[in-house]
Amino acid sequence: RAQNRRLYLAAFAAVLGPLSFGFVLGYSSPVIPELRKTDDPKLRLDSDQASWFGSVVTLGAAAGGILGGYLVDKVGRKLSLMLCSVPYVFGYVAIISARNIWMLYFGRVLTGLASGITSLVVPVYISEVSHPAVRGMLGSCVQLMVVTGILGAYIAGITLKWRWLAVLCSFPSCVMLLFMSFMPETPRFLLNQNKHSEAIAALRFLRGPYADHEGECRQIEAGVQAEGLNLREFKNPSIYRPLLIGVALMFFQQVTGINAVMFYAETIFEDANFKDSRMASVVVGSIQVCFTAVAALIIDKTGRKVLLYISGIIMALSTALFGLYFKMVLPYQNNTSNPDVWFTLNSAALGTESHISWLAVASLGLFVAGFALGWGPVPWLVISEIFPLKARGISSATCVLTNWIMAFLVTKEFDDFIGFLTPYGTFWLFSVFCCLNVTFTAFYVPETKGQTLEQIEAYFRS
Repeated sequence: RAQNRRLYLAAFAAVLGPLSFGFVLGYSSPVIPELRKTDDPKLRLDSDQASWFGSVVTLGAAAGGILGGYLVDKVGRKLSLMLCSVPYVFGYVAIISARNIWMLYFGRVLTGLASGITSLVVPVYISEVSHPAVRGMLGSCVQLMVVTGILGAYIAGITLKWRWLAVLCSFPSCVMLLFMSFMPETPRFLLNQNKHSEAIAALRFLRGPYADHEGECRQIEAGVQAEGLNLREFKNPSIYRPLLIGVALMFFQQVTGINAVMFYAETIFEDANFKDSRMASVVVGSIQVCFTAVAALIIDKTGRKVLLYISGIIMALSTALFGLYFKMVLPYQNNTSNPDVWFTLNSAALGTESHISWLAVASLGLFVAGFALGWGPVPWLVISEIFPLKARGISSATCVLTNWIMAFLVTKEFDDFIGFLTPYGTFWLFSVFCCLNVTFTAFYVPETKGQTLEQIEAYFRS
C-alpha cells in the first residue's frame, strides 16, 4: 500500500497534464457562443472563424505530437512534461490579452501544441513507472482527466466570462510544473541512459524501500537496448507490427464519429426540449466522466480487448440508431441542395415529433457512454504499452500525429459528408466503422493485461 501511494502521487502529478488538455478541448464550447455575440468587432467570430477557433487546436496538437516524440527520447519523460507547461501558460496569456482574432488563434495553437506533447508523454510516463497490477487503471486515468477537464470547462463556462475562464484553465499546468519537479524520471529511461544508480533511486521512490529494486532493474535492463534507433530497423516485425497496430487504433478511434456526435449534441438536446444548451453539454460531459471512471476501475480485471469489444458494439448500435432517427425525421433530405449541417438539423427539428426526440437523446447518451468505456481510454493505454523502448518516442509520435490529423479532418469535413451521404448515410457509415473496430480488435490487438512492458516487447519479438 505504501508503494502504491507514492506511485499514485507520481501518476497524479503527471495526469494534471491531461486535465489541462481537457480544459483546452472544453474551452471552445462555452466561449464560441460568447465571442459570436461580443460587442468588440475585432474579436467577434463569424461561422467560419468559430470553426477555426475550435479546430485549430488539433493542428497545434499534431505538431505537438511530433515535438513530443523528439523530446521524450532526448530530454526524458519528466522534463518533457515540465516543458509542456510553458506553451500552455503562454497560450492562455495570448488569449487573455487578445485584441484581435489572430491572437486568439495563436493562443489556441500554443495550447494545442502543449496538448499534443501531453497526449504523447503522459501515457508513456505512467506506463513506465507503473507495475502491471495497476498499469491499466492508472493509464486509463489519462482519458479520465481529459474528460474531467472538458466537464470542468463546461461548468466554469456557465458563470465565467471567456477571459476569466482562460485564467482558470491555466492553473492545472502551473500545478503540474510544481508537482513534477518533485517526481522521479522513469527507471526505463534512466537505464536506457546508463544511469543505474538514479534508476535504483527512482524505483525506491516508486516501489518503497522494501521492494526488490535490483531484481526489477535487471528485468528492465534485459529488455533495454541502449543503441540508437536506425530507420532500417522498422523492417523488423517487432517494431513495425506494434506501430501499425497503434496507428490503426488511433485511426479507428476517430472514425467512430465521436467528434461528429459531440458536434450534434447541443442541437439534439434542444430538439428534445433541453433549452439550456450549456447544461446539455454538462450532461454529456458527466456521462463521459462516469463511464471513463468505470473503465479505469475495471480495465485491469476485464482486460483491454473486452472493453474494446463492448465499446465497439455499443457505438455501432447507437450510430445505427442515430441514422434511423435522421431517416425518420428527414425523409426528403436526399433532395436537398443545402449541405450545411445546421440547415439539416433545423430541418429535422421542424419536422420532428416529440415522441421521436427520445431516440436521438438515447442514441447520444449510449454513444458517449460506449466511447468512454473503451475506445476513448483504451487506445491511448495500449500505445503506451506495446512499443519497444528504443522506438517508443518516434512510434508514439506517429500515432499521436495520426490521431490529431484524423480529428481535424473529421471535424472540418463533416459538413461535406452530410451533403454527400445524407445525415443517416453518414451515421450508418460510422456504424460500419464501429463494426470494423470490433473485427480489427479480434484479429490484431494483443491483450496486455497483467504483463510487464518487457514481456509485451518479447511477445512482438517472437
